[in-house]
Amino acid sequence: MLVLGIDPGTAICGYGFVEYVGNHLRNGEYGAITTSSKARVEDRLAKIFDGIDGLIKSKRPDIMGVEQLFFNRNVTTAIPVGQARGVVLLAAAKNDLPIVEQTPLQVKQAVTGYGKATKEQVIYMVTKLLNLAAPPKPDDVADALAVAVASAYVAGNPIWRNGL
Repeated sequence: MLVLGIDPGTAICGYGFVEYVGNHLRNGEYGAITTSSKARVEDRLAKIFDGIDGLIKSKRPDIMGVEQLFFNRNVTTAIPVGQARGVVLLAAAKNDLPIVEQTPLQVKQAVTGYGKATKEQVIYMVTKLLNLAAPPKPDDVADALAVAVASAYVAGNPIWRNGL
């Protein structure tokens, strides 16, 4: 099963593909779609949509994982993230791609075994689980790969696959 993980953002939208075969994870392509802060919001969102839509069309993943929107203190940053997340979900819908949504706590739990793991611990585990030569950069890419890993575990569960 090929899983696309997304860490949505308007400046940097991280993505990562993970192949989940049996109980084994294999890393695939990963990177980021970046936009200029000087561009109009609608142009930034269009670039993100086009980038994700293109990745879906070219790689044909089986599912896409996206973190549920969570904000603790800064509502101002939550709005642009929510907008980016919206166009990511739209790209999935337009391509009839099933979505796995998890909270940041669930993603950290799946990847590190501890729901309150630090960013450094998540990056370390993603690097080890996917046998990467070096930690993925920027952090948004590591987060996207973590989402892909966590989503692969969920989608590999027969209960989820059967829609129960």
